Amino acid sequence: MENILNFILTNREIIFIVILSVFLGIEVISHVPAILHTPLMSGANAIHGVVIIGAIIVMGHADTTGAMILGFIAVVLGTLNVVGGFVVTDRMLEMFKKKK
Repeated sequence: MENILNFILTNREIIFIVILSVFLGIEVISHVPAILHTPLMSGANAIHGVVIIGAIIVMGHADTTGAMILGFIAVVLGTLNVVGGFVVTDRMLEMFKKKK
């Protein structure tokens, strides 16, 4: 417990920036019109592809088991986000196709 508190006190500025980024992201995404959702989803998928590659590189340089586990979780969550984004994009594009 003491290690966690020490980590929080040492990195409080970074934690504050992450929390503000989460709130800003939620605010920005909630105001995106439906017509822009598909192009933005494609861009987000490309960005998360880069995140997955970065997480794999970090896992390759991990010295501790905790860092390896955290990197693995990052790879899994990034992959889920990319796959889910492509599924949603595909469904949205199906809505614009003509019915036979």
